[in-house]
Amino acid sequence: MPDIKHILLMLGVIIMAACSSVAHAEGNDRPFVVVLDAGHGGKDQGCRGKSQREKNITLDVALRAGKMLKESLGDSVKVVYTRTDDRAVALQDRASKANEAGADLFVSVHVNSIDRRSRGREKVHGASVYTVGLHKSEANLEVAMRENAVIELEEDFSTTYQGFDPNSSESYIIFELTQNRHMEKSVEFASMVQNELVQNAGRADKGVRQAGFLVLWATRMPSVLIELDFICNPSAEKFLGSNEGRAKCAKAISSAIKDYRTRHISIKNNKN
Repeated sequence: MPDIKHILLMLGVIIMAACSSVAHAEGNDRPFVVVLDAGHGGKDQGCRGKSQREKNITLDVALRAGKMLKESLGDSVKVVYTRTDDRAVALQDRASKANEAGADLFVSVHVNSIDRRSRGREKVHGASVYTVGLHKSEANLEVAMRENAVIELEEDFSTTYQGFDPNSSESYIIFELTQNRHMEKSVEFASMVQNELVQNAGRADKGVRQAGFLVLWATRMPSVLIELDFICNPSAEKFLGSNEGRAKCAKAISSAIKDYRTRHISIKNNKN
């Protein structure tokens, strides 16, 4: 049976975080704030291929996407990075940076993989975009567990995350007891990114999914986690390691952000 005290503690942390959110100005002259989160970093290498490391791919793609946004939108967009070099950043700090910036979007960039014992690991391929939510399959839960497990590299992570165990399926009951108030916009944006990755970056369509990612749950704005492709597949690894591949992924992300921004500015102006 799940520890009810632990569940209540986690719920309390989530509710307090939501209640402490400070509303930011909604004027038309306010820049659109997007936080680009390059997954992993430092001693946390993330998924590994034969020659590539997730932490390097995600940083390069995030920086490229941010540069593209600034070049096309100028001062109408403010880009915030959770890291700009090879350093480890706690999941809690990544979310806090987005919350403190009053971000309109939080975009976490990652690379996928599957267990080394899996027979088809060199053939699996495709991009997927996740929002926080219920685990619709064991595969989604496995991805969330792998991404959340990075907290074990942090000092005193059990205290920081209120006893949350990233390897225990019982801990994930919190995602079944609470709802993300930004879910609709998160799913909308996730679909836009997924379409760009498939149509313009040439990635196979693994779909928009939901899973219990701590970094998304702790943010107070529409948020997604992107898995660009599977680094365990040699062809996908070659693509992700190339300038052309990384540029295409960055372009897909920046284009989706621009389209989302334009759509919601139009909606807001129509309401005024």
